[in-house]
Amino acid sequence: MNKLLILFFLIISSCDTGKLNIITDLPKTLNEVSGTETTQQTNLIWMLNDSGNKARIYGINKKGKIEKELKINAKNHDWEDLASDHVGNIYIGDFGNNQNKRTNLTILKVNGEDLDKDGKIDIERISFKYPKQDKFPPKKKQMFFDCESFFYYNNSLYLFTKSRVRGNFGKTDLYKIPATPGHHVAEYINSFNSCDDSGCWITSADISDDGKHVVLLSPMAAIVFSNFTSDDFFTGDVKRYDFTFDSQKEGVCFTDNNTLLITDEKAHGAGGNLYSFSLN
Repeated sequence: MNKLLILFFLIISSCDTGKLNIITDLPKTLNEVSGTETTQQTNLIWMLNDSGNKARIYGINKKGKIEKELKINAKNHDWEDLASDHVGNIYIGDFGNNQNKRTNLTILKVNGEDLDKDGKIDIERISFKYPKQDKFPPKKKQMFFDCESFFYYNNSLYLFTKSRVRGNFGKTDLYKIPATPGHHVAEYINSFNSCDDSGCWITSADISDDGKHVVLLSPMAAIVFSNFTSDDFFTGDVKRYDFTFDSQKEGVCFTDNNTLLITDEKAHGAGGNLYSFSLN
């Protein structure tokens, strides 16, 4: 009996997600979920998988059921995050760049009116390059050109890079590009460093609807910026919300000005869920 009780408590503790409140588990189709976003025009939560998966985005309800599956007329080179604008258009960040050698970094714009359609959905392409990169790949100590995070704000797209430099994994550079089709050189704004190890990798980002809070997600924490100046989000106040639950967290978005939705990949028997997280 004592052994059974011990086993029971071990199972319960292994499922303890701390202040991450599980809304639902995600279907197997989204085991490698890498981006999460809501729009003002639908009640669905939009998600995508990263490289090696189909070029599709999925609209799910809060019970974890896929209600909409959109086939995107583009290739999933390395899709990493989702963003949306005030009129309901969705942006797919095809900018995963683990080896820092891609020369085809792209954001795919899906017209909001097409979210209800069937069949293949055509997109507009927003291509860009980093102004500081001139070698593909650069030297190992200069591999700062991976990216898994972005959002839309005031007619621009803001990207937060993911460092591949050992001992400096927590560094993220903030860049800005116009949210218009064409070829752009990203504008560097500022840098931030959360910590040094791989648990500090920045894997997703979002801005609240009122434009007053920016969140960066890592496997270890949600980092929230407020009282910033203009679009230099790294100025002003910073608050860190540490997670007690270790998983491969890959997607974050605001569901209101004080609440986050977070998703993680299903890996090593953990994760594969949709969570809510309160900033209050």
